[in-house]
Amino acid sequence: MTRILCSALLFDMDGVLVDSTAAVARAWSNWAIKQGMVPEFVIKTAHGRTSLVSVQELLPRASDAVHHQENSWLEQAEIDDVADVIALPGARELLASIPASQFAVVTSATRPLAEVRLRAAGLLDFVGHLVTASDIQRSKPDPEPYLSGAAALGLPPANCVVIEDAPSGVRSGKAAGCRVLAIRTTTRDSELHAGGADWIVNDCSSIRLAVPPSPRELALDLADDSRNPRIPQMS
Repeated sequence: MTRILCSALLFDMDGVLVDSTAAVARAWSNWAIKQGMVPEFVIKTAHGRTSLVSVQELLPRASDAVHHQENSWLEQAEIDDVADVIALPGARELLASIPASQFAVVTSATRPLAEVRLRAAGLLDFVGHLVTASDIQRSKPDPEPYLSGAAALGLPPANCVVIEDAPSGVRSGKAAGCRVLAIRTTTRDSELHAGGADWIVNDCSSIRLAVPPSPRELALDLADDSRNPRIPQMS
């Protein structure tokens, strides 16, 4: 069994802690149809990034005012659709076992949307540090989100392990100088490895908290992990 030692964890939200796949697909599919676009293409384009950046890319000729108008429509559609938003396997147990000072949630959702989803999944009370699209200027795969997550905990990025499900988030974590543990809930292993993931596991239920060598460290034991053959492995 693989063991990882670190000072803290930086969790993505959707696809790692929260299963919002159906709600996201409904909102973006409805928006795509409204725009005369192919829903599958739009959903893939938007995965793991802020909705505003995705809208800007998908509507390159539109004005800033239109970008923000469409982004507001999407955000409200997602806020209103949380009936089947639930915690992913192992998420609640893992968050409950880690001191709040040793993890942060770093998401491409806005703060209102992130809080709605975490509350719907029964996870919001565990989260002491939350970095959202409302707190940053540059979206994943830029390193800013995970640099901000490490800074919120007062730690160097190299001491943190990012937990991600999207290639853009994997690249963001690696660019920030973190190690990245990927979750195979939404993306193929090949794409996660290509993004630079150091390890891949099924979901948060594959991660067990062990007794660490010191109080300031976390020791994680990984089940069913796949290591990236391109990257030298260290604990």
